[in-house]
Amino acid sequence: MREPTPVRNWTGQSEGSGDGGEASEKGLAQALRRWDLVPLSVSSVGPLFSVAATGGVMVGAAGWWTLPAVAVLALPFLVSSFVFRVLNRHFPHAGASYHWSARVVGSGAARYQAWILILAYFSSIPPIAIPAATYTLALITPHSPPSAAWETVVALFWICFAAIPLLGGARPTARLTQLFLAVELVALAAITVVGVSRLDALSVPVRFGSPPIGGMLVVAVVAATVLDGWEIDSYAAEESRRPRLDPGFGGIVGAFLALGFYAVIYPLMLAETPLSKLAGASDPMAVWGARLFPGRPWIVLVPVLASTAGGLWLTTYILSRALFAMGREGLLPQSFSRLSRRRVPRTAVLAPLAATAAVVVLQLWFSSLSGFFTLVLSAAGFFLLAEFFLDSVTATIFLTVRHRQLPDVQLSPHAHWLLAVGAAISALVMGALLVGFFVVGPRVVGGGLDQTLAVLLGAGVAFAWLTRRRGGRTVAFHGRELRSDPAGGIEEG
Repeated sequence: MREPTPVRNWTGQSEGSGDGGEASEKGLAQALRRWDLVPLSVSSVGPLFSVAATGGVMVGAAGWWTLPAVAVLALPFLVSSFVFRVLNRHFPHAGASYHWSARVVGSGAARYQAWILILAYFSSIPPIAIPAATYTLALITPHSPPSAAWETVVALFWICFAAIPLLGGARPTARLTQLFLAVELVALAAITVVGVSRLDALSVPVRFGSPPIGGMLVVAVVAATVLDGWEIDSYAAEESRRPRLDPGFGGIVGAFLALGFYAVIYPLMLAETPLSKLAGASDPMAVWGARLFPGRPWIVLVPVLASTAGGLWLTTYILSRALFAMGREGLLPQSFSRLSRRRVPRTAVLAPLAATAAVVVLQLWFSSLSGFFTLVLSAAGFFLLAEFFLDSVTATIFLTVRHRQLPDVQLSPHAHWLLAVGAAISALVMGALLVGFFVVGPRVVGGGLDQTLAVLLGAGVAFAWLTRRRGGRTVAFHGRELRSDPAGGIEEG
């Protein structure tokens, strides 16, 4: 019979150790209600920023075929939102998908997924910080091309600004997010109303032509960056007041709203703006906005900037909670799991922001490195899709086999098999897109992409091997307690 597993505090140390004070013993503050989680999930999608940041690339690759290419990936992401809801009910955890893999598949798979998770979310942060600077300068000095010095200063300002709500805690982050989200939603409604009213006057010819298979494949992978973000409430599970009930609900709302936003915005933008002006544009929202609101670019720039700023700290929030969980379980240095007096994982917040600042400086100031970073950061969609692919595999295993081996898991037979089929189909679609992108992507994105992806994927194997002794303990979240087994097993609470 196995010995009872020790109850440990939120830093992975024995209770009563005294290290870190009261804050570290209490763990993350459970302060978020359901209606705090929903705005986080919706805002983290960042619909206006997503269109502004990726619309030009996608239209340039596939033209009008962008719409069906996004739709191909939309269904697996919608299925994933329901799957995440189920997994959150049974395994609420700050590490979310990394932890689910540990509980369902095993510690080796979890260590590799931890690497993919870090790559997916960190590679998404600098491509948000630099546009935040660009949009700010376009708003302040619309007739002057931005210099590298000013772009760097403003980007660093937004990085520092993102740290303020994050270091304040989950509740201040949620409150500020709600303010920025309100600006974005009002703007979305106004742009939609004006766009529909001017459709006859601004309409351009609709020409699909022959489907560009390679371009559509690239669009489907890039679409991962515009359809993700809603999963943030899974990483906020330990900060939810009802960790087994609320996390996952906001994700479903966010996923459906994201698809609804794009189902309106993309057709309107393509129908009212010549493809030649949108293709490759750094900000297609501004191009479209110039036609909707001549001489008043701020009407589009302000909400796009609000969307961008919110996406910056919310993407960092996801990564910080994952790093916190990895530090708590020994996969990363324990400093990542230590909490401030506000019960915030300060190192896990500041480390990715500091790394982002370094990448931004190198990318803006050293032209020889700019191309390399652009290539790596353009792979964000690939690693985000890889993360969701691994989640779908985990869910398929859990829903078909593993749930029978966990005594505290009870699933409705109908929901069980319906979700299992959906998760399996999602895994097949995402896996096929990943393989196809690996083959076709370099011809569309640029040479060296496949080698870069191969090196980074191979580095994950090295990471999993090097951390095999450090990552042997899995910590489960039970209300306000952690229960862990040094051998990797879990005592169910």
